[in-house]
Amino acid sequence: MNKKDLNIVLLQSDIFWEDIVKNLAHFSMLIKEIREPVDLVILPEMFSTGFTTNIVRCAEPMDGPSMRFLRETAGTKGCMIVGSLLIGEETGFYNRLVCMSPDGTFQAYNKRHLFRLTEEYKVMRSGDKKIIIQKGDWHILPLVCYDLRFPVWSKNSFQNGKYEYDILVYPSNWPRSRAHVWKSLLIARAIENQAYVVGVNRIGPDGYGTRHAGNSMVVDPKGNILAEAGDREEILQTTLSMEELILFRESFKIGLDWDRFIIET
Repeated sequence: MNKKDLNIVLLQSDIFWEDIVKNLAHFSMLIKEIREPVDLVILPEMFSTGFTTNIVRCAEPMDGPSMRFLRETAGTKGCMIVGSLLIGEETGFYNRLVCMSPDGTFQAYNKRHLFRLTEEYKVMRSGDKKIIIQKGDWHILPLVCYDLRFPVWSKNSFQNGKYEYDILVYPSNWPRSRAHVWKSLLIARAIENQAYVVGVNRIGPDGYGTRHAGNSMVVDPKGNILAEAGDREEILQTTLSMEELILFRESFKIGLDWDRFIIET
């Protein structure tokens, strides 16, 4: 394997409804089952509770059990771990994605697009800043679930011979009823941004009765599905090739013709 390649693991699982203790124990068990070397582990959206707007019961502080789990697990496994959780602070409540490094440092992104078919947009605060995660030679843009529907917020850029990112990551709780949309948008985001796209979804019903079909997947910059989970619990592992990404971008340099724009937040 080329040293620049990236080994990633997608953890697709059911989520115990609003039960932080059980979920942390379950994901800890799944992570212990990963036998091969791994650089990046990605969990679903709100991995410790399921996608809930019950801020009274489920919101955690930034030194709460889910953050401790991420910090301890990243350190023990020696890899980055990404997932979102419900965070409560003095400024409000957030669906916050955390990217935890093995040394205990982290970067955080507050979900920009809050879902209007639930109470999320009423009880949580929207983020207005993206983050770029660097892992070796790779640059990663992590977004959350509903953000997938907004191509402008996800858009890559090409300036001074460099792309803003190489991988788009979407931890999600995407419902079964819109599974076709899920697959279609993941493929579209990969093609239009000349980047790998990783979507990590949950399975099973949530506390609102919404069912989730999984279909976690990895898509290459050409829109080909490199790996795809079914509708059951699965540890999906694959390797992303930097060499193949560079060769494709060099042979089809559409980044030179991308439109430039400013996003108002």
